[in-house]
Amino acid sequence: MKLYILIYSTIYKKCCYLLVNIMNYSSSFILEFCLLFLITYIFQIIAIESKTIVIEPIDTIAISIGIIVIIINDMKKRLITGITPTGNITLGNYAGAIKPMVEAQDDNEVVIFSADLHGITTGNVNGENLEKNTINTIALYLASGIDPSKSTIFLQSEIKEHTELSYLITCHLTYGELSRMTQYKDKSSKFKMSNGTEKVPAGLLFYPSLMAADILLYDADIVPVGKDQKQHIELTRDVANRINKKYGNIFTVPSPMISKSNSSKIMSLTDPTKKMSKSDSDIQGTIFLLDNERDVRKKIKSAITDSENSIHYDPENKPGVSNLIEIIKLLSGKSYEQIEKEFVGKHYGHLKDEVANEVVLFLNNIQQKHKEILESNLIDKVLDDGYKKVKPLAQDKILELKNSIGFYNRNKG
Repeated sequence: MKLYILIYSTIYKKCCYLLVNIMNYSSSFILEFCLLFLITYIFQIIAIESKTIVIEPIDTIAISIGIIVIIINDMKKRLITGITPTGNITLGNYAGAIKPMVEAQDDNEVVIFSADLHGITTGNVNGENLEKNTINTIALYLASGIDPSKSTIFLQSEIKEHTELSYLITCHLTYGELSRMTQYKDKSSKFKMSNGTEKVPAGLLFYPSLMAADILLYDADIVPVGKDQKQHIELTRDVANRINKKYGNIFTVPSPMISKSNSSKIMSLTDPTKKMSKSDSDIQGTIFLLDNERDVRKKIKSAITDSENSIHYDPENKPGVSNLIEIIKLLSGKSYEQIEKEFVGKHYGHLKDEVANEVVLFLNNIQQKHKEILESNLIDKVLDDGYKKVKPLAQDKILELKNSIGFYNRNKG
């Protein structure tokens, strides 16, 4: 009987959580509830017949709901992503990185950190800019829809376990594995001096070790990445499996979440064959989230199209026009077909005007929220809350690994 009461008491406490969040779940959730309710009803009959304990109908409901809560909590995945504070955020960054996180935070445990340690990888750092960019980037993420009540946000550099785990991971990797990373090869080639000698920052070589630590420290299930980062996730999985095999089941082996093929990919306005980028030497091809209306309209008016004057979505043959349609789709939620119908018989000038109107409306909303956030103490509060949530997780994981490796722990017991 004590066991029944204990189970009931534990489950009852979890019911409140479900009642608050029940609207977030689909019809399959309702079906699962009905099945579990039937099971617990049978359990009630057996219990009464055996005179073990009398369970009231309300108890049956509570037990059913509790079981479902436990199942749902187990189904929720921890998703982690880092944002490098290197400057202003573009519309392309919003489409590829921020918007997917906004959509994911309802159904996943989203963890976002400002990757300020990655921001000094090459050693070329302006301290004043780093601080300013960190604050600015977090404010833009919050203004763009990241909800601190649903997502955890913290500073990478405030959690010292990131660098400690990075070293421990590095000791389980080889120079060959690190030097074979495509990004290392590409970026290191840019650090050749005029006399032909190389001066490659070591941070580039060890970047994957820190990235692996960022992920494994929190037992992340999912890591959203672009195709250029997939190799780093594969290395993270390899080293996690290697350490698990050697010391026991220490780390969760993460899975990459590559951007969906139907998600918006915003290209440069001046060269629609390449992605919109904050590092593009031609800033006329890039829309920044803090651009003013005058600059936005000027950039869009000068956007590359073609000579056909036919408005339809065809990325291969009409990349410029398709990119403008993609922007409307991203910001309005309309389908390609709906957008094409609206512009039947119209010229590219009409299309560019509509794109500019959509972008200006979107940016005005973002910039107003951004301003309000910077004028408040919200960022510090969010970062304080995030630190309190992740610091214990990081400490426990490091301690678990160090104990398994065999470090002398003077605080045991």
